[in-house]
Amino acid sequence: MKSSFSHRATSHLLMAGIFALPIALSAQTTHSSQESDWRRANDAVGSFKRGHADVLKWEQANPGASATTPGTTTGVAIPTADAAVRMAWQAHRDLARPLSKLGTQNEKLIAEGRWTELDPTLQRRIEDADEVLEVAAAGRKAWIEAVAAQQVLKHQSDMLEAAQAAHELGQRMVTVGNWSKLQLSPVQLAASNARMNLRRAQYAAALAQSNLVKTMGQTGLQEGFSLPDQLPAIPAQLMTEADLQKRADAIRNQLPVAESLRNRALSKGAMNAYMAAHALAQGSQGEVLKTREFITEETVLHYNGMLKSVWDLLDEVRNQSQATVDGIGAQRDFWIAEADLQWVLQGGAPDSFVSLGGAGGDAPAAAAAAH
Repeated sequence: MKSSFSHRATSHLLMAGIFALPIALSAQTTHSSQESDWRRANDAVGSFKRGHADVLKWEQANPGASATTPGTTTGVAIPTADAAVRMAWQAHRDLARPLSKLGTQNEKLIAEGRWTELDPTLQRRIEDADEVLEVAAAGRKAWIEAVAAQQVLKHQSDMLEAAQAAHELGQRMVTVGNWSKLQLSPVQLAASNARMNLRRAQYAAALAQSNLVKTMGQTGLQEGFSLPDQLPAIPAQLMTEADLQKRADAIRNQLPVAESLRNRALSKGAMNAYMAAHALAQGSQGEVLKTREFITEETVLHYNGMLKSVWDLLDEVRNQSQATVDGIGAQRDFWIAEADLQWVLQGGAPDSFVSLGGAGGDAPAAAAAAH
């Protein structure tokens, strides 16, 4: 996501300059000597004249600045969802026989999540094909949740960094007598909330990694896996409702009457979740993040020109990071909904569908499926 990279640059802008600010920065009064100190302090941070463009150069020249992230897990790499599916299959030796009968092309379609391209009669013709699909769905979803949780963790770490910077500056202002302890209290609470959110994100990431390890059949062998930095981008266009309905009808023709009736209800719920999740992900990653990024960039420029205070800049860094976290949650929810829909369109029956309302740092909340 482009916005996450811009946010990292903004965070580095803060960290490159905020702790270089002298105590006089906190005064922000009209006294001549203090005004001079304020201007010199702004020069330290405002040396990045073109905002993000110069900060990106700074980031490239200082690669170690963000080299580590709390909670980062190293281990065997699972770079893609289809790699996760294949690893999950390997954990089930009894699937070797149905996989060989499915053939290379069908195996590839399943691993890559292109299930609507499968022959609807496949499960009737190949024994245990449904088990192959069920394990594939579990592997894909576990990978999606783990990648998203790790991605959120990085942003919560950035949010804590900005909150701690604000708290540090607030404490300096109290020390020189420009703020009361009451004025410092909201900043102190913001830092405390950021620490708690980071702890929640660390737990969510650890839980998702644990589930991924279990799903991959690596319990006791791996503590965690090395994962990509972010989820795949959501598709610009969805499968049409007409195509989905055609596929649903085709699979129901292969099911016993009782299962067909159940699948009809599940298909409706899965399609609704899929379409709603896509709309929410597009909104949160499109208009919301673009607007938030514009506000952040303008705030940086105004801060460099002394038209905005350091508090405005710190607040906007937190706002953009939270919008990014929300966008990651929406992106994760779409891919979970898509995996559930693909499974339902093969006659599967997920225990629940994503609720589309959970916070970005949590595992996707589930709502009971229409059985």
